[in-house]
Amino acid sequence: MGNTATVARDAVRVFMLSALVATLVSGCGGNQDSLNPHSHAQGQIVQLWWVMAAGSAIGFVVIAGLLYAGWTRRSRQVDAAGERRLTRLVVVLGIAVPVVVLSALFVWADVLVIGSTAAPPKGSAQLTIRVIAHQWWWEVRYPGTTAVTANEIHVPTNTRVDVLGTSADVIHSFWVPELNRKIDLIPGLTNSVLIDATRAGRYRGQCSEFCGVQHAHMAVAVVAQPPAQFRAWLANMARPVAPPATAVERRGLAMFLSTSCASCHTLRGTSAGGDVGPDLTHLATRTTLAALTIPNTPAYLRGWIADPQAVKPGAKMPAVPLAPGELDALVAYLGHLR
Repeated sequence: MGNTATVARDAVRVFMLSALVATLVSGCGGNQDSLNPHSHAQGQIVQLWWVMAAGSAIGFVVIAGLLYAGWTRRSRQVDAAGERRLTRLVVVLGIAVPVVVLSALFVWADVLVIGSTAAPPKGSAQLTIRVIAHQWWWEVRYPGTTAVTANEIHVPTNTRVDVLGTSADVIHSFWVPELNRKIDLIPGLTNSVLIDATRAGRYRGQCSEFCGVQHAHMAVAVVAQPPAQFRAWLANMARPVAPPATAVERRGLAMFLSTSCASCHTLRGTSAGGDVGPDLTHLATRTTLAALTIPNTPAYLRGWIADPQAVKPGAKMPAVPLAPGELDALVAYLGHLR
């Protein structure tokens, strides 16, 4: 009997330790650390999380203590006065205190935290960005300019940015854990969220609503830059496509315009005006391809064009049948689109 009790106690200790470790590390680490805030809004969320976690731990200890007190009472005689004291203790610690604490936390979370993490009131944002989710990539537009990009959202630091999000197909969810809460992107509706990065850096985000076979490969990067650097980037994004500089690049442009590439993608300044896939006018400025799935290098770009299903099964991009020399010319042309 004694051995059985010891084993049971050890199992409980292991379970509680495992639960504690899982709680502490959940949402932490890697490059999507929701407990490592880099915005005022996310700082409020993290503060609320720690208070909730501490409150839950204290509550667990109190309830466990009350249960233990009740159990020990059954095994020994308690006089009437002791019975009344224990009843008052249960009422105060088990009912009154939780009601007061939970009410205070509700008011704090609902009034202060949610208010500070919501999208800024209309007209108060310093910059507005439109994000349209597709299966499985992100279209990014900057209203008031002709700038269009994909999968990499550039913002100036210490600036209140209102991100307006919607979906072109199914329900998606936009979430950059280090910068703010998540919002659902629903066809026909527009939701918004505030981004106010406090320092320059690259912050990884993710679609957090299952949206199909390549849901896991639908990531997004938010690149926070000093305001002057951001303005230079935005001015470049607004420009039309750069003309080919060499004979190989001119051949690559001809290949692009004569194949299915031009039916799916836009090159602003050319006859290519497809809207199925991302705008490629400044493709070479992006660090990744296929929504952060692979790096944007000539070798990976060549493989992506030749067989996109090998990289991202289910992607809507078809393979482009080109001879090796034609593929090299197309890759050379796309590689100069800065």
